[in-house]
Amino acid sequence: MSYRKFKPNDIILNTMKTYPSCEFLIFDGRVYYNNIPVRSGSIGPQVPITGGFISLYEYNVDRNQHQTLIPVPAWQLAVGQKDAEGRKGTAPYDEGIIYPFITKDSARSSFKTAGATSYNNEFQYGDLLRENYPLSASITREFMYYPAGTLIDDGTVPAADDAYDPQFTKPLYRHYYALKNRLNFYGLRSVHHKIIGTSSTDTVEYRWDKDDQQINLISIPSIFFGTKIKPGTVSLKWYVTGSLVGELTDPKRNGELIQRSGSVYPTHDGKTAGVILYEEGFIVLTGSWGLNSETIPITSAAASDNPKWIYFGAGAQDGVTQASAGANYKNASFSLSFRGTTETQVMTMFAQAKRGKVNYSNNPTFIQYGQTVLHATSSKVYEENSNRIIKNTTTSSYSDFSASFKRQVYISRIAIYDKSRNLIGIATLSNPIRKEEDQDLTFKIRLDI
Repeated sequence: MSYRKFKPNDIILNTMKTYPSCEFLIFDGRVYYNNIPVRSGSIGPQVPITGGFISLYEYNVDRNQHQTLIPVPAWQLAVGQKDAEGRKGTAPYDEGIIYPFITKDSARSSFKTAGATSYNNEFQYGDLLRENYPLSASITREFMYYPAGTLIDDGTVPAADDAYDPQFTKPLYRHYYALKNRLNFYGLRSVHHKIIGTSSTDTVEYRWDKDDQQINLISIPSIFFGTKIKPGTVSLKWYVTGSLVGELTDPKRNGELIQRSGSVYPTHDGKTAGVILYEEGFIVLTGSWGLNSETIPITSAAASDNPKWIYFGAGAQDGVTQASAGANYKNASFSLSFRGTTETQVMTMFAQAKRGKVNYSNNPTFIQYGQTVLHATSSKVYEENSNRIIKNTTTSSYSDFSASFKRQVYISRIAIYDKSRNLIGIATLSNPIRKEEDQDLTFKIRLDI
């Protein structure tokens, strides 16, 4: 087999940028992603990927589940139980599915969910710490019923003046505090990102302090949008009994979510109800005006209220259900759509089959059948028959007549090697390509990195 070296102009590296569409429908405490129905594994209930989720690594999909006893020390009991010395037991069964595990040793490696106290006191050296697969991702909503800047001291429900008492230093809403610097940073894009700001129209001047506002925070994992959400493609729609009562879009492409349509109160059209952080995947909604006159028990933390943007997305992994909110909760539904931005590095390789070259095949049928392979063989000599004839595969225009011999091969695969001649890939053609002796052929191979 001969090798052909790629020349500098035979390899091209470029970036392919795409904008995949994403759409989430939120209804009755469930999330649906791109209109995909709820899917379940055909073997057992070990795949908890319901509608609105993406399985991150596709682990344990339809894996046959069984139980096998794991040999453990005699003192170890079932999960959650402890012996007389207060030591915690581990699961005695292997369920036959993939799971991550760490053995407690002197390196003191542990899972994030195992705190230092639990790790030190409840596990002995040699114990097995395990987690569960599959891992999944979906959008989540966090409604900040109390002012977003509220500070507390002991984690209890805050009093009315907790946000202003200097003795309290623990944030009630940690995710909001984590985003405050980023929001102020994006104030260069739009003043509506800022924690404290003002905005004015021809007749009205608006002032705000997000620390004193109720905030609706929607988190979108990056697996859905890639490197960033494409500006200008965001749409949030509020439905009541199937009728559209309001929509937010980002026509300025600067992160402002502006109300575009309102069927009852059009005077609110053009107002900014929140902002979106394109790179981070967070939507911060502060719009607290009513979209129509109906009342809906939209959240368990408040009584029935008019549809407002601070209630958008109720039921997206936030614990709000019909049981916790009320019977009329099913009247509300929400749609969130956008386009992501993904960048894929692409390597394009041009494999050259020049005329007069690439004219031999390793296929056994390349040599005419029935010929003697060896000319001589002994303890000192191994010589193949140099007079073997290549099978003539040239077709003739006449029946039962052989055309003149013409050297040709059929190329079905192209192997790619690194500089050390290690096989790193094989490109397979859908149909073999005939190459004659006087032809030049170029094969274009594309590889996503």
